[in-house]
Amino acid sequence: MSADINRRKLLSRLWRHFVIPSEREGSFSKKDFSPSPRNDRGEEHSWLFHGRNGYLLAVVLGSYLIFSGFTYQLALPGRKLSFPANHYSHPDFKTEWWYYTGHLTTERGKRYGYQVTFFRFGVRDRQTELKEKPLFTELYMAHFALSDIAAKKFIYRERINRGYGDRAGAATDRYLVWNEDWKVEGEDKNHKISVSDRGTTLQLTLKSLKPPVLHGQRGLSQKGEGEGRASYYYSLTRMQSEGDLTIGGKTEKVRGLSWMDHEFGSNQLGQDQVGWDWFSIQLDNQTELMLYLMRRKNGSIDPYSSGTLVSADGTTKHLKLNDYRVEVLDRWKSVKSGANYPMKWKVAIPAEGIELQIDPEFSDQELITNRSTRVTYWEGAVSLTGTFKSKPIVGQGYVEMTGYAGKLSF
Repeated sequence: MSADINRRKLLSRLWRHFVIPSEREGSFSKKDFSPSPRNDRGEEHSWLFHGRNGYLLAVVLGSYLIFSGFTYQLALPGRKLSFPANHYSHPDFKTEWWYYTGHLTTERGKRYGYQVTFFRFGVRDRQTELKEKPLFTELYMAHFALSDIAAKKFIYRERINRGYGDRAGAATDRYLVWNEDWKVEGEDKNHKISVSDRGTTLQLTLKSLKPPVLHGQRGLSQKGEGEGRASYYYSLTRMQSEGDLTIGGKTEKVRGLSWMDHEFGSNQLGQDQVGWDWFSIQLDNQTELMLYLMRRKNGSIDPYSSGTLVSADGTTKHLKLNDYRVEVLDRWKSVKSGANYPMKWKVAIPAEGIELQIDPEFSDQELITNRSTRVTYWEGAVSLTGTFKSKPIVGQGYVEMTGYAGKLSF
């Protein structure tokens, strides 16, 4: 059981034992408390403690709160996701990311894959011993990667900034996330991405062609056994994309399709979990598919792994682990990190008549982010062939694999 749940239980026991009126000697009643005066805004504070019993309770609770520290909210059932408000930042949760991946083609027919990701990582729970108000409570990181399909060339950039001043941040009243001059902003269905670093610039305008897809149970995506081992997770699975790509001073118009993920939570991975394999798939019949496999230390797949099938009309179907199969057909070992990644897959969803083969556009699409998130992972463009209800089909997508160069840790 999580530390947050344990804290709540202990506080509840303290309150029942000391505060609820009783004839028991030494117990408290409301006469041991008095309402506090109002503050300068006219708001009434909670009860103040008075008398011998009140003093004892104040010491017990005060000492407990000092040593227990700040805790972030957990992703639990009951939260309703609404838009565009849920595009905004959620600082009451420890981790949050906004993920864009996509396939772009220039007017000359040159193909690229791209990834733009903004991360927020809360550190309030690590600042409990500070005597003064901290200068910042968030760390902001960002990754930008570009895959030149024909040249099999992969570049990536990364940034990290503390959340004070205006160098990096994420708004809570509108959709705006930035890290220096990198930013994503927008409204409900229309987003804009702008990133630029060392001669490579990507500026995109995106329009979602489908409503947001809520994964898991109404957006609560369970990642493992136990309360709070989850995140709130939704996607915009088909975003029409157009804009400009500049490489080495030369700018070209690009068009294509993108996929957006937004996820936030506080306590996703268990001690027995090392990482995940995640698939986003866009098929040419206007269907999309998201699958993930949570991997355990012993090599097995966590039964809480799941997916979502999105029909052409935007309706969705939740997929449990036993609804689909993922078979690894090949592997690739990174010279840089030593990680041994799966590198070709066969995916089957028997009840839906879906059989797909997923091939990487090329193998070396690995990010080693020692200057920001300190996570080594593979995130790359893939192509697909197969059948959908006995009809031939093709598609494109992105695959993310974490934990192959060591257990993933937030």
